[in-house]
Amino acid sequence: MSTAQNLVLAGIDGSSLTNAVCDYAAWIAQKVDAPLKLLHTIDHHPEATDHTDLTGNIGIDSRDHLMDELTQLEQQRSKLRLQQGKQLLQAARERVMQAGVIDPITNQRHGSLVESLIELENDLRVLVIGVRGKVHDNQPDKIGAKLESIIRSLHKPILVVNTEFKQPERIMLAYDGSQAAEKALEMVVNSPLYKGLTCHLVCVSKDEGKGQLLEVAANKLKLAGGIEVIAKKLIGKPEQVLSEYQDQKGIDMIVMGAFGHTRVRDWLLGSFTVKMLTHSHKPLLLLR
Repeated sequence: MSTAQNLVLAGIDGSSLTNAVCDYAAWIAQKVDAPLKLLHTIDHHPEATDHTDLTGNIGIDSRDHLMDELTQLEQQRSKLRLQQGKQLLQAARERVMQAGVIDPITNQRHGSLVESLIELENDLRVLVIGVRGKVHDNQPDKIGAKLESIIRSLHKPILVVNTEFKQPERIMLAYDGSQAAEKALEMVVNSPLYKGLTCHLVCVSKDEGKGQLLEVAANKLKLAGGIEVIAKKLIGKPEQVLSEYQDQKGIDMIVMGAFGHTRVRDWLLGSFTVKMLTHSHKPLLLLR
């Protein structure tokens, strides 16, 4: 039975990926029988405030009048942002309901997205978010300015969406025998999300011993039942080989384990993950 501590949370901001985020979140919520919450945050950036020095040569009365006008303008902007957010959430709610979600929850919060997610973390099962928001909407080679902080801060699975929704049929689990990869494997084994899918278990390594680990991992997946398993060991640069394999096999979603909290920043800044986030054509599910 689903509980409030089992939420699928979709973070939306009106960017071009908003509909896809809603669609993937709806798919996950129904697959794992969990409630869906749609979140929009209104972040009052300090840099949005006009810091122009108004204490120059203009008269005091003129300065006070100008400050009053600026204050009124900011109040109007805040009201508009609030209204736009409500409209965005309503449209998103209607979309996920059309996809089959029952009674989705909407939540509009003031403040930073990262801080809001940290506050909601205990209730999360998985976060669904776009690889980039409105700021980088027209820059496909960029990842969102807040994405690194989100991944570094949260200890829950995060689906990073980068394309229009396609119901996943084939997933690729990047496996290297590490502690993070083993934890990701266990999560795939135990979650209803992956039942009925084909899982390509792929290891990129020159180490012959990794082949044995790959075989053991494949057997774990097979014993779980409900998942068709294809195990493959490849050689080359991991990000390049995995991207090529993804294209060749028509992979719909990539699943990866993330390092522990103290290493997430170093991991994210490493070339492998950055390239996977920026160049992968399919959503990336980071398991923690």
